Amino acid sequence: MNRYPVWKYAIIVVALLVGALYTLPNFFGEAPAVQVSAAKPSQKVDSATLARVEDALKAAGIAPQSLSQEGTSIRARFDSTDTQLRAKDAIQKALVPDAADVPYVVALNLVSRSPEWLSSLHAVPMYLGLDLRGGVHFMLQVDMPAALTKKAESLAGDIRTVLREKNVRHGGISRNGQTIEIRLRDTATLDAAKRVIAEQFTELQTTDAAEGSDYKLVASIKPQAQRTVQDQALKQNITTLHNRINELGVAEPVIQQQGLDRIVVQLPGVQDTAKAKDILGRTATLEVRMVDESAEARGAEIGNGMVPFGSERFLERSGQPVVVKKQVILTGDNLTDAQPGFDNQTQEAAVHLTLDAKGARIFKDVTRESVGKRMAILLFEKGKGEVVTAPVIRSEIGGGRVQISGRMTTMEANDTALLLRAGSLAAPMEIIEERTIGPSLGAENIAKGFASVTWGFVAVAVFMCIYYMLFGIFSSVALAVNLLLLVAVLSMLQATLTLPGMAAMALVLGMAIDANVLINERVREELRNGASPQAAIHAGYDRAWATILDSNVTTLIAGLALLAFGSGPVRGFAVVHCLGILTSMFSGVFFSRGLVNFWYGRQKKLKSVSIGTVWRAESDTSAKR
Repeated sequence: MNRYPVWKYAIIVVALLVGALYTLPNFFGEAPAVQVSAAKPSQKVDSATLARVEDALKAAGIAPQSLSQEGTSIRARFDSTDTQLRAKDAIQKALVPDAADVPYVVALNLVSRSPEWLSSLHAVPMYLGLDLRGGVHFMLQVDMPAALTKKAESLAGDIRTVLREKNVRHGGISRNGQTIEIRLRDTATLDAAKRVIAEQFTELQTTDAAEGSDYKLVASIKPQAQRTVQDQALKQNITTLHNRINELGVAEPVIQQQGLDRIVVQLPGVQDTAKAKDILGRTATLEVRMVDESAEARGAEIGNGMVPFGSERFLERSGQPVVVKKQVILTGDNLTDAQPGFDNQTQEAAVHLTLDAKGARIFKDVTRESVGKRMAILLFEKGKGEVVTAPVIRSEIGGGRVQISGRMTTMEANDTALLLRAGSLAAPMEIIEERTIGPSLGAENIAKGFASVTWGFVAVAVFMCIYYMLFGIFSSVALAVNLLLLVAVLSMLQATLTLPGMAAMALVLGMAIDANVLINERVREELRNGASPQAAIHAGYDRAWATILDSNVTTLIAGLALLAFGSGPVRGFAVVHCLGILTSMFSGVFFSRGLVNFWYGRQKKLKSVSIGTVWRAESDTSAKR
């Protein structure tokens, strides 16, 4: 009756082993380290960079505890903060010889002291939020109407170009807010214009009305297309922020969408609010210029002469110099989209650009006159320019659709599209919330948070052991397993632990023990009704399960609502709260019954159980069970 099959015990053992394995890294603490990351997406951090860092440390006589490449960054761990500061200076001098040109960000950091065998199993500690580590928090509001207005302005120019190409005469095209107004003289041209817009601009919907002897056709962006424009603007701004924050050297920045039009940026370890604001609000510009094909320019590229008058020299992503003319053909204002893809003919990786109407006209004229010549696309940031790509013009390119291809891998095409698309913000943003938390306050928060969880656990365990005796011990062990599994799940998901999260952890302890209280009281009730100990245990767990499930599901629904609609600290609380409910249902019911079955299930003639005082109302006597 009260025996688990072997496979259920196997599940319990596996859960305990996995829980212990992924909880373990949180107990090793953090070591001072130096992190090297790329200052911009076009800069690669690879094995050659790792070798340069290793050589720099050897030359300075510094022996790191460990040196490895982790993802897109290199981390060197040291035994003390003094060694960490010396190592930072040595690496900075080796990788960034010119302060005006910063290819890498060399930043101080803290990394886990977990042994390599744990790291190889992807067992890593939880991230600590701003309130536990210190740093800067921003809430940014994206101006979505501005993004839609910009899209409408671009579409107005495109409609003007298409109507001219289709020989549809009109009396003027103007933008009125987020709508486009087209004046037409008769019904024939009205129908022709509506047909062209329906065929060429599927994201627009039209209405028409008579104005005197003329007609007015009003085109507006469809609601579904509006959502697409807003989503793209939000994603582009998030991507741009990721690119910019790399410069700060933040180990684990949090940049995520909040609602429909807000972005949360959390920078743990950053205390310079002014610099963070400068990075977030920085703008980048895109320019298209012609490559100087003269003999003097070719000589200047290989270092055998001066750059010709009216030209400038820039570097490609590979480090190859390119001399381009100063005359700007197009800017990033004429670029509406850039997506990675493939060349339809050669199936090579390519980048597909979309220009607005003005840019399409200019590009068509320039490419018609410059077949066989090279055109350079440059990205300027903080006054420094970089050649993203410099392809050869094969033929005249019209229609506003441009393809960049040639000797690019799929990864390079993705990076190039990212640079072109995220060089600047798609829509303006405003900082509507700002917080700064010092590291000393974070350390204090950690100490108080752990103290609250520890003392809460001890208080609950003592009460349960006194009131329910051996069953109280079972419940306390199940509560400890619940805490173990909760920390393990948070570590496996790489969730960020915040102070509200620690409060939720303490609350989960009280809520988790509630399931065992229900079970224990149900067992007592069965014993009062005269059931045998084995039958009382079986009925107690079975009949309490429905109540436990109902209460946990309703609480989980409230937690999911907090997770879906909350922001900042509320979400941190909700994450731990929801995960704690799930782990408590496993530990409070499945695991605790496994303990009880293991202890009592083997006894066929069980006469009593240790569950505290059972009051028998019918005989007005008490019996110790």
